[in-house]
Amino acid sequence: MHPQMPALKKGLESLGLVLTDEQQSHLLAYMDLIAKWTKVYNLTSVRDADEMLTHHLLDSLAVIAPLRRELAGLVMPRAGQGEGVGDAPPHVRLLDVGAGAGLPGIVIAITCPDVWVTCVDTVAKKAAFIQQVAATLRLPNLKGLHARVESLHEPYDVVCSRAFASLLDFTSWSHTALAPHGVWMAMKGKDPAQEIAVLPAGVHVFHVEQLHVPGLDAERCVVWMRG
Repeated sequence: MHPQMPALKKGLESLGLVLTDEQQSHLLAYMDLIAKWTKVYNLTSVRDADEMLTHHLLDSLAVIAPLRRELAGLVMPRAGQGEGVGDAPPHVRLLDVGAGAGLPGIVIAITCPDVWVTCVDTVAKKAAFIQQVAATLRLPNLKGLHARVESLHEPYDVVCSRAFASLLDFTSWSHTALAPHGVWMAMKGKDPAQEIAVLPAGVHVFHVEQLHVPGLDAERCVVWMRG
C-alpha cells in the first residue's frame, strides 16, 4: 500500500467524496510524479510528502463536490446542436488556467472522468509534465497545452484557476475561452471581497463558497462567476 493511502482515505471521508480504488491510486501516483519531476523542473515549492498531500491533493479535492453540484445545474447545449447523437449531452469541457503542476485540473480529470480537462500554462515544461501524467496514468480526458490563455477562443463550460491571479485579471484574460452558458471557478484563500469589488459589470459573482480542507488550518474559498 502507498504510505499516503490511509491519510488520503481519511481526507476523502472528511470531504464526503467516494472514489474508486483506481482513482485513489491515480491521485497518489500523480503526487509521486510531481515529486519526481520537481527534483529536475521545480514544479512546486512543496517537497514534503505529507504537506504535498494536504496542500496539493486535498486542497484540490475540496472543490470536487462543489464542482459536481455546479455541473449538475449547468444548462448545456444539447448534442443535436453539433456534437453527439440525439439528445445525449456533450462532454463537459473544463479549462484550468495557469495550471502549473496540474492543480486542480489533473485532480478533476482523475475524479471526474466525464469532464474533458485542458490544462494551459505559458511554461512549456509544465504543459509537458501534464501531457506525461495523461500518458502515464492513461487519462484520455486530460491534455496539457503550452499557450497563453488570451489566445484561446474555443468555448469551455468551466474555466477555473487556483491561486493564479486577481479575479479581474483571471476573467479578463480568459473571457474569450468561456462559453456563453459557462461559469468561472476561481479557487482562493480568504474571501477576496476587494477583488470582487473591482470586477466590471459584465462579470457576475453568483456565489462565494467556503471550503474546508482536511488537515489544513487556513481559509479557502471558491468564487463562482458568469460572464
